[in-house]
Amino acid sequence: MEKDKIDENILKESGLKNTKHRTTILEFLRDASQPVSAEQIYCDLKEKNVSINISTVYRTLETLIDKELILKHSVTNENKALFEYNNRVHKHYLVCMGCKKITSIENCPLHDYEKVLENNTGFRITGHKLDVYGYCPECQRKGIGKQNIED
Repeated sequence: MEKDKIDENILKESGLKNTKHRTTILEFLRDASQPVSAEQIYCDLKEKNVSINISTVYRTLETLIDKELILKHSVTNENKALFEYNNRVHKHYLVCMGCKKITSIENCPLHDYEKVLENNTGFRITGHKLDVYGYCPECQRKGIGKQNIED
């Protein structure tokens, strides 16, 4: 099945009308290698000559979040939201404080610990979020963040 048809079906199954902007943004996020900001989406779409304004990007993102088709993250210290396609895979991230590069952590280190917490506390855990901050190898080579590393 074509990518556009898949996106149209996903929108329809979620009770959303298929619009050019929804399909375009959904496709953009599906093809992105990491979470991206609304500004990045807007600039990249403008570069591809898509007629869209930033407020439409934000409205469309909120609609797609409401239907759980995409995920919203706040993984940097700048309070900037990042968005990614919701492919239903549980992920965590390493976030570089220098260059803001985001790297996905594939295996969840907290899955077993959740069960221990439930047994010890009686708390019914429904989810968690883990973002690990530091400096990537490239930034370390450049000496970025050296002053922030504790001995």
